[in-house]
Amino acid sequence: MTVRSRVLILVAAVAVLAAVGLASVLHASARAARRDHTQAGGPRVTPGAVTLTGHGRMVFRNMAWGPHRDELTAVPEDDPSGPRTASGVKCLRFHAASGTGVCLQAVHGPVSDSYRALILDARLHTLHRYDVPGIPSRARVSPTGHFAAWTAFVGGDSYAGTNFSTRAAIVDTRSGALIPSLESFGIVEDGRPYRAADVNFWGVTFATDDRTFYATMATKGHTYLVRGDLRARTVTTVHENVECPSLSPDGTRIAYKKRVAGLPKDAPWHLYVLDLRTRRETPLAESRSVDDQVVWRDAHTLVYALPGDYGADLYQLPADGSGRARRISTAAVSPAYLG
Repeated sequence: MTVRSRVLILVAAVAVLAAVGLASVLHASARAARRDHTQAGGPRVTPGAVTLTGHGRMVFRNMAWGPHRDELTAVPEDDPSGPRTASGVKCLRFHAASGTGVCLQAVHGPVSDSYRALILDARLHTLHRYDVPGIPSRARVSPTGHFAAWTAFVGGDSYAGTNFSTRAAIVDTRSGALIPSLESFGIVEDGRPYRAADVNFWGVTFATDDRTFYATMATKGHTYLVRGDLRARTVTTVHENVECPSLSPDGTRIAYKKRVAGLPKDAPWHLYVLDLRTRRETPLAESRSVDDQVVWRDAHTLVYALPGDYGADLYQLPADGSGRARRISTAAVSPAYLG
């Protein structure tokens, strides 16, 4: 093959790659533009006042295409697929309790995005603002509204594999005092102090006493449910193979996702409920892999997100292992039940 032939082949290859790259950019731009237009047959979303007080309301991140995509929206709790009231406040992850909210946001820059956490009052006004050192993943507010927590990926971007690193933070919403990482807490495993360089925490959930919390701790290839003490600044291992825990309203049970042998590496979880007194695990009637930190709608019902046509849909499921999963809302994620 002559030098001229090699040059022509190289030029042709570069041209093809450039055309593919341009087509990809144009497709992504067109898809992004379509997201600004209301989808046919999608939920009706109109602007209005949204607050974090009262009873019988659900607030969540709206993912329906249109001018209110990614905004916090509210619906009646008993009509979760009904018309939505959009607040104008955009969040990637959200949770609320007792008139306090936590909103994890992207800040779009000219080269790359950064992220922040906002502590919101009942009217969605910002009380405190914090930098988040990675991609937002989980968010929780304590039942009293006095504490909030969030988790971010600081290395990797999926819980499915093992090559990731997370940072879990807790803030006192009254004073604004921040614990930037649970890695500063002392660890007790099997009654003895434990230290390791590879410790990760994520998925905080709070009890009602403004002191106790639960979270996932990962180390040496294992995950554990840990019980935390905000005053003593310690965490203690409770149970193995627990991820993204969610404490029941009465504080007696933990709903969580558990890795199950034989499932695909990118979808390895099933939902379970753990009785904290007896340590008995109950598998739930959801056959699909759920990568979410579930929410307790009440003492008997769990709500969680699964992938949908416009990002995610919400499903509910009995917490006792009976029944079956039922979709309650499309194009929605990060729900919080008020009251």
